[in-house]
Formats: sequence, structure tokens, C-alpha cells
Amino acid sequence: MENTIGEIVLAHKAADIFERMRAGEPIRLNDPEYFKINEALSRTMELSRQLNSAIDTVQIRQSLTEIIGTTIDESTTIFAPFYTNFGRFTKIGKNVFINHACSFLDMGGITIEDEVLIGPRVNLVTENHPLDPADRRALVTKPILIKRNAWIAAGATILPGVTIGENSVVAAGAVVSKDVPDNVVVAGIPAKIIKSIQASV
Repeated sequence: MENTIGEIVLAHKAADIFERMRAGEPIRLNDPEYFKINEALSRTMELSRQLNSAIDTVQIRQSLTEIIGTTIDESTTIFAPFYTNFGRFTKIGKNVFINHACSFLDMGGITIEDEVLIGPRVNLVTENHPLDPADRRALVTKPILIKRNAWIAAGATILPGVTIGENSVVAAGAVVSKDVPDNVVVAGIPAKIIKSIQASV
């Protein structure tokens, strides 16, 4: 048993700070690998300047591809300005539309499946902090998943750990703190289900 616990501790210590962050482990400013986060943030800020000075959607797509590290399909359209603090944990599917002035804080991971519509000024936030004032500066992350054909309307905010179901709609200005099932509309602060969606035949 001691060997097993020891192996677990060693594996934990060997894990890269980004792996630990994605696993939801609190990351503190005194972490010996915190410099890696700062380096990644600096790189993203520089690339974001290029993205937000682009003159067409092709250049925006190319710049965002460089930020996130995977190719964005040509069927996907993103309008500038677009804001991300990190970028490398974002995945964007095919035929996605992202309108102006959206903000993706993606250290916990953001996955946007195919056919998703995202309105202007939408905030996807995967990052949080402990309530304990003594540990408030620690970073705790949880992923966001936006499933196929969902629509996130203008000014909505999706909080850490939330999944938005397939075909579902998040109304303008809503703040979503809990998972949303498939085929519903949610609205309000906090967001609640206000109706079901019946697909046309």
C-alpha cells in the first residue's frame, strides 16, 4: 500500500502544471511551474493583437488557429474583436459562428461542437477561485462543453463546469451555473428552463 501511495505522489509531482490545472487541482501563485502559465498568457496576448487587427474572417481564423494550436475549419466564422486569455485549451467544431466581442477564459477547457451559434458579448468562463479568503488567489478550473447546434444568445455568461445540451438555447443575458439538458430554452439569473424545443419534422 505504501508503494502505491508513493507512486501516486510521484506521479502527481511529475504532472505538468497544465495537466494539473485541467484536472481541477488548485493552482497557486507560488507553484514552481507557474512561470509556464505566465509564458503562455504572454504568447496569447501577442497573438491576440494580431487576431484583433485582422481585416477579414480568413485572417481571424488563421490567427485563432495559431492561438489554440489546432486548425479551425473554413466553415467556421469568428468576428473580431475576440478575447481569450489562454487559448490552448479551446476546441471549435465545424460550421460554428462566433459573433463580436466574445470572451473565452479557457484554462479549464472549452469545447464547442459543430453547428453552434454564439452571439455577441458572450462570456465562457472556466476559471474560478476558492471562497476561503486566505486562498482566494488560487486558480481552480472546470471545463465548459457546448453541444451540437446549441445557440448562446447575446451577452450570456456560461460558468465553470457547465454543459449546454444539444439544440438548446441560452437566452440573451442569462447566467448559466448548472448543466442545461438537450432541446430546452433557459433564461434568467441564474438561468432556468422556460420551455422545451420541439424539432420540426
